[in-house]
Amino acid sequence: MAEETTDLPQLYVVFLGGDPAPGRMGEDHEVVAVVASDVKSARAKARAKWTGVSKGHVDAVRVLKVIDGYEIVLQPSSFDEVTELDVTYEPADVNEAS
Repeated sequence: MAEETTDLPQLYVVFLGGDPAPGRMGEDHEVVAVVASDVKSARAKARAKWTGVSKGHVDAVRVLKVIDGYEIVLQPSSFDEVTELDVTYEPADVNEAS
């Protein structure tokens, strides 16, 4: 990814990985979103959010400017950060088209 630096904050999605937890054969992974002005800062902020057992590392970073045809516009907010997580498991419907 080309190093893109701007004075304006941008939304980044970061794929984090970490060494396997005891008794596991594969790495642990999680995806986090951060606001930063460049990729280097986004990587640092994402690593700070790592919740795995071992030290986390960055596997991939993407700046998000448009999602599903909608432009991402960041502006300061007075709202608190939402930390709720919906863990509802929804397996794919076998009749659903892929």
